[in-house]
Amino acid sequence: MVRKVELGEASPTAALLVRLAGAFDLTLAGLLVRAEGEGNRLSRAADQPLWTDPASGYVRRQILAIPEHPIELVEVEMPAGQEVVLPKSSYALIRQAVWIQAGALTIPEGGVRYELQPGDCLAFGPPSEVKFANETGKPCRYVVALDRR
Repeated sequence: MVRKVELGEASPTAALLVRLAGAFDLTLAGLLVRAEGEGNRLSRAADQPLWTDPASGYVRRQILAIPEHPIELVEVEMPAGQEVVLPKSSYALIRQAVWIQAGALTIPEGGVRYELQPGDCLAFGPPSEVKFANETGKPCRYVVALDRR
């Protein structure tokens, strides 16, 4: 699959990109920032890169990612009825929280099923496989805050 991505024959999924980033001890944002150029302390909305996961159709906006800064901010729009599963390895180097802006999101994590509504914020526990699932008929928009310290 990596070869197909390199040749432009396939678009990588979120799960594949997270695995690749982990192999280089990077977060997904760290991998993307390095691929697209160095970050800037000012992140203008018009310049924030968008990426669409070909498997789920979710759209990821990189709000803030500076290689030498420990905080990253990402906004995600998860289409209705879609989900993304990220491996345990993607959480080995970070601490993360999810803040719901619109819609609803279900996250089974660490043996607990969290059903999040607008305004709810979930701080993740020890590294484990995590599923982000929009089980509703409407899109869900959420912000992910990552700490790389």
